[in-house]
Amino acid sequence: MCGRFSLTTEIHKLQERFFLENSDSLDFQLGYNIAPGQKVLAVVKGEQKNKAGFLHWGLVPSWAKDKKIGNKMINARAETLQEKVSFRRLLERRRCLILADSFFEWKADEGVKKPVRFVMQDQEPFAFAGLWDRWNHDGEELVSCTVITTQPNELVKDVHNRMPVILQKEHEQKWIDQEEQDLTFLTSILTPFDARFMKAYKVSSAVNSPKNNDLRCITPT
Repeated sequence: MCGRFSLTTEIHKLQERFFLENSDSLDFQLGYNIAPGQKVLAVVKGEQKNKAGFLHWGLVPSWAKDKKIGNKMINARAETLQEKVSFRRLLERRRCLILADSFFEWKADEGVKKPVRFVMQDQEPFAFAGLWDRWNHDGEELVSCTVITTQPNELVKDVHNRMPVILQKEHEQKWIDQEEQDLTFLTSILTPFDARFMKAYKVSSAVNSPKNNDLRCITPT
């Protein structure tokens, strides 16, 4: 699963990297320790370029009676998206990019689980493949999302048996293009990211608590 990540890249760099048309209107703050239940920065296709906005992390499907279901739907398995009715519908028409510049997993070390941060070799931001939905109930509206996961690559597998789907740059626009309806193609790009372009290092246990959101969470130990 993917249960924690960061986005510590300045908004002007995200604007350039992801062709954002509305970055000036965003109340953006750096996230060193983003956890389920918090707001994440997601991107969909806009009128001219791409449009970014904040979504609740933990998918609450439009048909859900209780929004607490989102606590159990922070991730969606790439291998079964087409088998589950709720995910297949979103795969067809509600895909998004979830922006990040690292993710965390925990590795057992002498009986103690210690956090490990996974980043790109060049420290650049990237996009998770995500799905989103809009929930309305008794006058309350919630727009939420889930991060798609897949099998781990060579770097991640020593720490965890799943990893988030990090899209190749050339696939990002296709992923958020609603006119793209080829589900075979869309699922074919949900693969483990090439480990050669990534690196990992241990970080402080400060990241264990989502209350901590500062440099301690991403500084090597």
